[in-house]
Amino acid sequence: MITFLSGGTGAPALIRGARQILYDSDIAVVANTAEDFWVSGSHCAPDIDTAIFLFAGILDTGRWWGIKGDTYATHNYLPKVAGGEPFVIGDRARAVQIARAALLKKGWTLTEAVQAQCRALSVGATILPVSDTEAGLLVDTGTGRLPLFEYWTCADAGTEVRELIHTAPVRPAVTDEVQAVIEASDAVVIGPGNPARSILPILECVGMRDLLRDRFVVAVSPFQGDSAPDPKDTALMYAVGEQPTSPGVFRLYGDIVDVFVQDFHDPDEVPGSLRLEAHLLHSRQAESLAWDIMAVIRHAVS
Repeated sequence: MITFLSGGTGAPALIRGARQILYDSDIAVVANTAEDFWVSGSHCAPDIDTAIFLFAGILDTGRWWGIKGDTYATHNYLPKVAGGEPFVIGDRARAVQIARAALLKKGWTLTEAVQAQCRALSVGATILPVSDTEAGLLVDTGTGRLPLFEYWTCADAGTEVRELIHTAPVRPAVTDEVQAVIEASDAVVIGPGNPARSILPILECVGMRDLLRDRFVVAVSPFQGDSAPDPKDTALMYAVGEQPTSPGVFRLYGDIVDVFVQDFHDPDEVPGSLRLEAHLLHSRQAESLAWDIMAVIRHAVS
């Protein structure tokens, strides 16, 4: 079993490559929940849904968000009846969110709701939210506070990011299911997501770093260094006190990482890092990187 810590678009792209090597039943995904929030009465969980849609074979991999070929009748009609939403939600994706909201309102945990939806869509992998408790993040822009996903999808590129604010009064804890799947894993792969947006919210859950210290962990930097990072990636990294570089990512992860992967062309140096082709512009690159990572894991755990 290989467990991926997943959020954003880079980690799902890598997981798509790993599916060419591993059976889905040998893959677990622990999904970031910092971008979860309620919209139009439904439960929006971008990173969970991306993982579910990927393994169900319906993900729109052009955007790494939503369902391919979806329609938008409800979203387009809302303004005509005095409604509106901050970003576009497809009709079928909305159905998933509505169904999950109904289960949560019945008293189901988020883990239980996600597992039910995975069964309904015949997902063979194990997909788990990192926590069942509130773990959302708000972006303080100086003029207001936006849910993290709304900031990412809707805010102007130059929007100021002063601080990332946790909505929960206490740190969320990893679930028993997450603990069990990590303990049963041969290795954990931290996907190439922006740490501030996608990975730190997972690592900050009570118990997660302790779990990872007992596992073989490979982390992939999301920054190649040969091109300027997205302005929002930059702003979020500075908000957590680091530069948008591979060394910045490495410092944020600390001592939990056994192998840190950088792109061949990255001019920034992380001592002891493994240099690989880390661009994930198409499926062949993702599969190649997944092969390389699996070779490292097999050598380490054999």
